[in-house]
Amino acid sequence: MSELPKPVVEQGAFSQTGLDEIKKRVTGNHVELLLEYPTVYIVYDQDKPNAYQVYVGETNDIEQRTQQHLNDDVHVRKDWQYLADSPDSQLLVIGHPHFNKSLTLDIENNMMLYMSGVDSVKKLNNRRENQQNKYYTANEKGPIFSAIWRKLHRVNPNIFPIEEIVRDSALFKASPFHELTKEQDNARNRILRRIKTVFRSKEDHQLILVEGEAGSGKTVLLSTLFYQLWQLGEDLNYTEFKTANNYLLVNHDEQVKVYQNIAEKLGMQVANVSKPTTFINHHSPDEQVDVVLVDEAHLLWTQGKQSYRGHNQLKDIMARAKLTVAVFDVKQMLKTEGYWTPGEVRKLESQVKQQGNLIQFKQQLRMDASEATTTWIRNLIDRRVVTKIPQDSKYELKIFDDPVAMYQAIVAKSQDETHGLSRILATFDWPFKLKDKAIDMVTVGELSLPWNLQLPLAQNQRGQAKHLAWAEQHQTIGEVGSTYTIQGFDLNYSGVILGPSVKYRNGKIVFDPSVSQNVNATRKRTLPNGTKKHVDNELLPNELNVLLTRGVHGLYIYAVDDELRAALLQESKHK
Repeated sequence: MSELPKPVVEQGAFSQTGLDEIKKRVTGNHVELLLEYPTVYIVYDQDKPNAYQVYVGETNDIEQRTQQHLNDDVHVRKDWQYLADSPDSQLLVIGHPHFNKSLTLDIENNMMLYMSGVDSVKKLNNRRENQQNKYYTANEKGPIFSAIWRKLHRVNPNIFPIEEIVRDSALFKASPFHELTKEQDNARNRILRRIKTVFRSKEDHQLILVEGEAGSGKTVLLSTLFYQLWQLGEDLNYTEFKTANNYLLVNHDEQVKVYQNIAEKLGMQVANVSKPTTFINHHSPDEQVDVVLVDEAHLLWTQGKQSYRGHNQLKDIMARAKLTVAVFDVKQMLKTEGYWTPGEVRKLESQVKQQGNLIQFKQQLRMDASEATTTWIRNLIDRRVVTKIPQDSKYELKIFDDPVAMYQAIVAKSQDETHGLSRILATFDWPFKLKDKAIDMVTVGELSLPWNLQLPLAQNQRGQAKHLAWAEQHQTIGEVGSTYTIQGFDLNYSGVILGPSVKYRNGKIVFDPSVSQNVNATRKRTLPNGTKKHVDNELLPNELNVLLTRGVHGLYIYAVDDELRAALLQESKHK
């Protein structure tokens, strides 16, 4: 691609006077780009320290659209009334020689995606999703957007941070404004059609099951559906069907915080995001809600525990909803209390398939790796063999013989803004008891680091604590994470310590539950026929599956077991 023209950005007060000043200031071809061509625009105001309200839009006539917001929208929408009344609100107008209607809609959507990932943006206003299909200049969207963002960063770095910092945030990764793949878009449309059918026929307790491995795009699909269902409920002109009472259920406290933060930004009902037990305990089957979206349904309990007194959380959720959409990956089941036997999984799949409600994702979207690399990882986990490590120009797969060197490499990646969020993870092979306020440690050779969210939050992040996932907290570069802190989240580079429970014997990887500290996986489980059985041979490989699929751009591995480490190092020599 030849070098693209540079974007044009002008700023002024969000008022008729401010717009007039922008018109006076622009000269030459900038007049055409900003006042006659399609443009993207941003209106923002800082209502508290490090807290902004932002509106993102696009228009073919910035003068007419600004006057519409100032003179008409203020009477029907509180967000515009607030922005118009504030003496400090600002208008940014963005132009580019290659802008056309489709490209500005896509840039607007991308701006919403990035704004939803900026922590200082507390309110984000826009009423549309604008993902476009193919068009003439679609391949220019990425570089044009990056050039615009860099220019906006110079205008106000508080709401336009460095691009990589935004992309690393859990808010960005869970945003409903991601461009969907064809597989995701087909699934979304299929689910929306099924919801309409269910509501027309007054069928109840329907289940749509979305299956796919870690990193296949299931979470983005759910986030997009949650936002779109809310939009349909808000649209007074949309009468084909209404779903006003919709819920999103997630299993980890960190993920609840992420989705609640997104809901708050977009003006959605924060209370409609919760953990499964909370939802079950606060809703009766006698008063069904409309749609429930369940992220990581493979973590739902299939037996009673603590505050949950039922026998199967998925069935209890279905009893309380007209339709349930659940994403499920049998290879990410981690605990005995959430265990499904292979027979139970086959029965569930058969039931939803007969209703036309089984959706299966085939693509791997998280890891920017070659097929040979993803195959190597799957061989390690599923076939339990160590094969030759492939060459991969896109993905860094590296075996270490020194845990300190691996940790130092991860620290270096995390400090480099071009590489971004990177952390150390480990299989759950070290005690985590938190007795007498002592810090539990992961000690491997000369490396010794705390386990899982034990270090105090970094001073400059304490006000953000409720919004930050484990990996986003600065101090966690000095900790080791586990499946309980990283499941559901991405890293750019992950360094994984394979603890003593993962061994290599007679040419095969084997799992030794006797040295695992993960009692959630190693204790016996009562099966449907009443017998008790150890299922760690299924659950411990799943732990490995979660850990080895976190890295978007790279995976570093150190194995505690001498034979496994030797086998990995031997195969890495042939790269």
